[in-house]
Amino acid sequence: MKVRYPGLLAEKLPSGKIRYRVRVEGDKARRIPLSVAPDHPQFVEIYRAARAGVILTPEATPEERAIRYSIGWIAAKHLAAMERDVAAGATSPLTLKKRTGVMKVLTERYGDYAMAMPQPKLIELRDEFIATPARADSIIEGIRSMYRWACERGLCDVNPAVGISRIDPGKGGAVPWSPDDLQKFRAKHPAGTTPHLCLTLLMFTACRIGDAIWLGREHETKVQGVQALRWQPSKRGSAEVTIPMLPPLFRATRAASAQGKTYLLNAKGRPFSTPDSLGNMFRRWCDAAGLQGRSAHGVRKAAGHLLAQEGCSQYQIMTIHGHTQAQTSEIYTRGVDRWKMARDAMTSLEGMEW
Repeated sequence: MKVRYPGLLAEKLPSGKIRYRVRVEGDKARRIPLSVAPDHPQFVEIYRAARAGVILTPEATPEERAIRYSIGWIAAKHLAAMERDVAAGATSPLTLKKRTGVMKVLTERYGDYAMAMPQPKLIELRDEFIATPARADSIIEGIRSMYRWACERGLCDVNPAVGISRIDPGKGGAVPWSPDDLQKFRAKHPAGTTPHLCLTLLMFTACRIGDAIWLGREHETKVQGVQALRWQPSKRGSAEVTIPMLPPLFRATRAASAQGKTYLLNAKGRPFSTPDSLGNMFRRWCDAAGLQGRSAHGVRKAAGHLLAQEGCSQYQIMTIHGHTQAQTSEIYTRGVDRWKMARDAMTSLEGMEW
């Protein structure tokens, strides 16, 4: 349907271009030129303002506001490209969120400087966060990725972040849950509660928390007559996961008092909006059970350890976790019968008291 804009004038110039002007309502003699065409996302706002006699210009993007070929300029272009990748499903929103934080740190300090940044300045930036070494390394990693992106597109020639060493020795990541931890959590949060369902979902699928927020009945299926769950993990590069839906998980999903599109629902009966929102709530549930320092990712690690203790092979564990490459080798498993491995692996947990 064609939209009518009273007072809008489209005039063809000798150059062939179209000029748009708007007659001010109540003052036919006054005409305000528009800086955008009708296909611009802010056209309606600018048109209405002109009808009221107010001149508006479209908001400049961060890239347009930055000094050309500055660090702020390249950072803005990089984030804009990542936003397009997120819209296309090629990049995780969580990755964009983390990278936005890194670019904020970088541009607040060096945004107006030339993008050919000396490496000593990056080392100074890293050392500024030496009290939080994991964050310091994360900032350098994000900047390294930005320059790699820019070099691939011919926007710059040198990646100054290459060769900068890490300062975080690492502590092995999330702490795996022990059988005692699992028992304490379930004693505090019995069957039928959302915390119990969340723990059961994490334990019997080994999914990441980013997938736990949207898994639901639509992912249930039957494989060779066996009740199963099938989903494509949201983490880029992960393989599709298809695993048997063991009785403890099936019971937990049906025991919840509130049912919805997703298994996990917040206090308002709605799906959790982000992985962070569920992660924060899960830590509160852990604290209530006296399990300080435990996390959702630690449950995923616990599932891997238990599978290994039960004699599952590395490839079987890879099928459960959605990995496509073994950490200690370069052997790919895309051609392996992943369902058979997953079924055999999950059977190892069937006898676990839950």
